[in-house]
Amino acid sequence: MAGPLLLRDALFPYSRLHSYRRFVAGIAVTETPHRILCCAPTNWEPGRADEKASYAAQISKLLRAKDLATQPRSDDPDYRKWKDKEKEILKDIEPIVRLTKDILHSRRYMDGEQLTAEDEKVVVEKLLAYHPRSEDKIGCGLESIMVDRHPQFRCSRCLFVVRTDGGWIDFSYQKCLREYIRNKYPSHAERFIREHLKRGGR
Repeated sequence: MAGPLLLRDALFPYSRLHSYRRFVAGIAVTETPHRILCCAPTNWEPGRADEKASYAAQISKLLRAKDLATQPRSDDPDYRKWKDKEKEILKDIEPIVRLTKDILHSRRYMDGEQLTAEDEKVVVEKLLAYHPRSEDKIGCGLESIMVDRHPQFRCSRCLFVVRTDGGWIDFSYQKCLREYIRNKYPSHAERFIREHLKRGGR
C-alpha cells in the first residue's frame, strides 16, 4: 500500500506545490496542505478577489435600485392621490362596517333575533339599498332584518331579509359595500375592493 502512495507523491509537480505555498502565504493555515489545495480555486490570481467583490457589490446595488423602483414612493403624485382617496373611502364606510360587525359578532343579538328599528334603518339605507340584487332579496316586501346562522356555513352569522310573506333570505353586507363604493368612487373602487374587500358573498 505504501508503494503507490510514494509513487503519487513523487509524481506531484514541485511547481504546483510552490504555487500553492504562494497562494496560502499571509493567511493562517489550520488544515492540512492537501485538503486546502483541493478546496482552493484553480484559476485564482492575485487581485482577482478584489475584482469579484467589486462586481458583486455592483450587482447588489443594481438589485436594490430595481426593488426601490418597483415600490410605490410617497412623493409620487399618483400614489399620494390614491392614499388620500383610500383614507377617504375607509373613513366613509367605517361607521357602517363597525355597526355591522357589532351586530354580527357581539352578544347584542341572539340567533334568529330581529334588529331594532334604529339598527334596521341604518342597515337598509346603508347596505341593503346598494345590493345589486336588492329587489330580488326584498321580493314581495320587507318585514324586518334578522341575524342568524349562515345556511351553509353554520359557524358564521349573517344578515337576513325577512319578507312580508314570512320567507327570508340572507345577503352579504360586503357585497353591498362593494356596490356602494363602485357607485360613489368609480375611479378607485376596484383597487380599494381588491385591497380591502376580497371576500365574496351573496
